[in-house]
Amino acid sequence: MSRIVDARGLNCPQPVIMTKKAMDEGDNELVTIVDQTAALENVSRLAKSQGYEIEVEEKGGDYHINMVRPASTVKMEADLQENVAILITSRFFGQGDEELGKILMRSFLYSLSEMHGRITDIIFMNSGVFLTTEGSEVLDILIGLAEEGAEVLSCGTCLDFYGLKDKLAVGSVTNMYTATEILASASRSITL
Repeated sequence: MSRIVDARGLNCPQPVIMTKKAMDEGDNELVTIVDQTAALENVSRLAKSQGYEIEVEEKGGDYHINMVRPASTVKMEADLQENVAILITSRFFGQGDEELGKILMRSFLYSLSEMHGRITDIIFMNSGVFLTTEGSEVLDILIGLAEEGAEVLSCGTCLDFYGLKDKLAVGSVTNMYTATEILASASRSITL
């Protein structure tokens, strides 16, 4: 019998995160129910990347994403032990509207927090250091990531430039050399 993940009414990344949790719990047969095409596409993409075969049924305006992982598909344990480093150079995600950028940054960091221990380093440069200091709207998420084992590092030169050195609320201060060394030695790195 397939496990049901009811993600109707939820915005991304919630349907993806809920489905990923079910996958991580070892469920090889899942049905995720969503009511948005973006969620349908994102959950389907996740399922394919995890080795699941998918079939989508539309029922009453909802999408039922039936996922089955064949017995021959083996999840690579090496993925769970990779050294993943993230470089964040702005307090906003992307360019454009600042309010949207704040929303997207919170969503991105929340998504990272749901990866439970897979992120080893998060480095904040330039205006990204505003995210690690007092008054940041994402401190709760960054503290959670640090508690999960991620090293949260803020550029000392950047903190000085913005007058924030005494307001650092999570993680520790780093320098450009150390940040570069971490990024160069990471198995994978992401830059924002």
